[in-house]
Amino acid sequence: MYRSLFPRDLFAEVDRLHREIQQSVEQFPSIRGLGRGGFPAINVGGTPNSVEIYAFAPGIDPAQVEVNLDRGVLTVSGQREVKQADSDEKRSVHINERFSGRFRRVISLPDDIDPTAVSAKYREGVLHISIKRRESAQPRRIAIQ
Repeated sequence: MYRSLFPRDLFAEVDRLHREIQQSVEQFPSIRGLGRGGFPAINVGGTPNSVEIYAFAPGIDPAQVEVNLDRGVLTVSGQREVKQADSDEKRSVHINERFSGRFRRVISLPDDIDPTAVSAKYREGVLHISIKRRESAQPRRIAIQ
C-alpha cells in the first residue's frame, strides 16, 4: 500500500544535493578566476602603482610555469609532475591531497595596467607577479594658476 514520494531521510537527501551543487559551482571558473579549491592558490591585490598577484605553488619547477598577459587577462598555467615512490605492490595510498598534473588559472585585470611593465619572480614556492599601472592612471595634483 502506502508509498512515499520522498526518501526516508529528507534532510540527508537535501544535504547530498547541496554538496553536489557546491562541487559543480566550484569546478567552473568565473570571470575573476577559479573558485575555492583551485591550484595554485592565488592572492590578488594592488597598490596605487601596481597590481600584485601571488600564486602559491610549492614544489613546482619554475621552468614548468607559463605566465601570459593578453588584453587584460592574466593566465598562469603549467604542470606539477607526479613523483611516484618505488613501485611496491604492498604499498597503498589511502589519502592523496597533493595536486599533480596540469593546471591553469585565469585572472581578469583592471583596465589601467601597463602590459609592458610586468615582472614575475618565483621564490620558495611562491610566484610573485607585479604589473605596473599606467602613468596616465596615477592620481596627480593639478596646480591652479
